[in-house]
Amino acid sequence: MMSPGTCIHKLLSCFPFLIVLTDLQYEGAECGIHAEVDRHLEMGKKLLAAGQLADALSHFHAAVDGDPDNYLAYYRRATVFLAMGKSKAALPDLSKVIELKPDFISARLQRGNILLKQGKLDEAEADFKKVLKSGPSQQDEKEAMTQLKRADELQRLITEARKAYSNKDFQTAAVLLDNILESCLWDSELRELRAECYIEQGDLGKAISDLKASTKLKSDNTQAFYKISRIYYQLGDHEMSLSEIRECLKLDQDNKQCFSHYKQVKKLSKQIESAEEHIRSGRYTDGISKYQSVMSTEPNVPYYTTHAKERICHCLSKSQQVREAINLCTEVLEKDPANINALKDRAEAYILDEQYEEAIKDYETAQQNSENDQQIREGLERAQRLLKQSKKKDYYKILGVKRNANKKEIIKAYRKLAQQWHPDNFPDEKEKKAAEKKFIDIAAAKEVLTDPEMRQKFDAGEDPLDPESQQGGGNPFRQWNTWQGFNPFGSGGPFNFKFNFN
Repeated sequence: MMSPGTCIHKLLSCFPFLIVLTDLQYEGAECGIHAEVDRHLEMGKKLLAAGQLADALSHFHAAVDGDPDNYLAYYRRATVFLAMGKSKAALPDLSKVIELKPDFISARLQRGNILLKQGKLDEAEADFKKVLKSGPSQQDEKEAMTQLKRADELQRLITEARKAYSNKDFQTAAVLLDNILESCLWDSELRELRAECYIEQGDLGKAISDLKASTKLKSDNTQAFYKISRIYYQLGDHEMSLSEIRECLKLDQDNKQCFSHYKQVKKLSKQIESAEEHIRSGRYTDGISKYQSVMSTEPNVPYYTTHAKERICHCLSKSQQVREAINLCTEVLEKDPANINALKDRAEAYILDEQYEEAIKDYETAQQNSENDQQIREGLERAQRLLKQSKKKDYYKILGVKRNANKKEIIKAYRKLAQQWHPDNFPDEKEKKAAEKKFIDIAAAKEVLTDPEMRQKFDAGEDPLDPESQQGGGNPFRQWNTWQGFNPFGSGGPFNFKFNFN
C-alpha cells in the first residue's frame, strides 16, 4: 500500500504536465474562435462588396459576438449600417472602435461626420481636431480641416438663426435654417425650429414635413406628433389629426396635452361621421342637427363652421327647403366664392325655386373650378333645358303648384281648375274656345305630373307631350294616341262637354 506522502509526490510531479495540457487546450480553443471570427469577417466583407447588406450584417454581428474586443468587426458592422442609412446604429460601433483603437483615423472621421449631420457640432469639432493631431494622411487631413471649418461656420449660422427667430424675423430665420440643414440634416431640434418659422409664415405643408421628419429622428418626440395633429386639425383634416395624436399617446399614454386634444378631435370626428351617415340615408333633418352640434363643439376653427354650413345647405336643398337653402349657401359662398358643393346645392335650390338663370350661373361658376365634374355638367344641361322649357309650357304653373308638390296636391289643384275652366261654364262661343284651350292644358298638366315617368322626364327639361322634344320627332298629333287612353272630354270626341264636376 502506497503511503500518503508518496501519492502527493507523484501528483506534484504530474502538475507541470497538466498545466501545459490545459494551456494547449485553451490556445486551441482560442485559435478556433479567432478562426471562426476571421471567417465571418471575410464572408461579411465579400457580401458587402456584392451589395448584400443584410447578409453581410449578420456575419458582422456574429464576428462581434465571437470577439467583443475586435475593433475591425465593429468598424465593418458600422460600415454596413451607414450603407443601409442607419447612422444611429453606426454611431455606437464607431465609438467602440475608437475606444479599442484610439488612433483609428477613418473611424474618428466617420464619427465626426455623423455628429455634424446630427447637429452635435462641439463633439464633431473635437473629433476633427484629434484627427489633425494623429498624423493623418494628406487626404484625411484635408477632409478634417474642411469639416472643422464647416462646423465653425454652422455654429455662427445657428446663432444668427436663433436671433432672427427671437426677433420674429421668421423669413430670415427660415432661410438661414435652410442653409444649416443642408449639412445638419439629422438635427431634429433645428427641423422643429424651421417648422415653427413655417407655421408663423402660414406654410403649414412645409411645417408638417419638417415635424414628420423630426418624429423619425427623435424616437420619443411626443411634442412633434402633438404639433402635427394640431396643424391637421386647423386645416380641417380631423381624420389625419386623430391619427397623429394617437401616435403621441402610443409613446406616452399619460401625456395630458395629447389626451386632451385627442378627446376633442374624437368627439368632433364622431359628430361629423354621424352627420354624414344621416345624409347618406336621406335623414336630412338629423344631418342638420348633427352639423349644428359640430359648430357648437368647435366654434373657433373657421373651417369646421364653414364646412358645417355647407353641409346644412346641402340638407336644406335636398329636403326642398328652398329659401333657407339659398340663404345659407349664399352665406357660405360669400366667404368661399369657389366652394363647388355650395354652388351645386344653391343651383339645385334655384331650380326648385324656378330661378333657372341663377342656377345656370352657379353651375357655370362651378364648372370653371371643376371642369371634369359630371354632376356639374349634367346639372348645367338640365338647368338650360328647364329655362328653355319655362319659356314654353310649364305644367306646374298651369296647375299653380310648386315643383315639389305631391300627387294629392296636384289632383286637388287639377279638380279645382278643371271645374273652373270647364267649357260648359262658358255660353259665349269666344269664351268657350279660350276655355277649351285652357282646359286641355290643365288636363295635360295633370296627366304629366301624376305619372311618375312622365313627370321625371319633365323635371329633367323634356316635355313628354311635345313631339319636338321626343327623340326622332314625328307626327305632332300622334302624341294624343299615346296618352294611356286619355281624353279630356270623354268618349264622344274632343268637344263633347257632357259631364260636370261636383
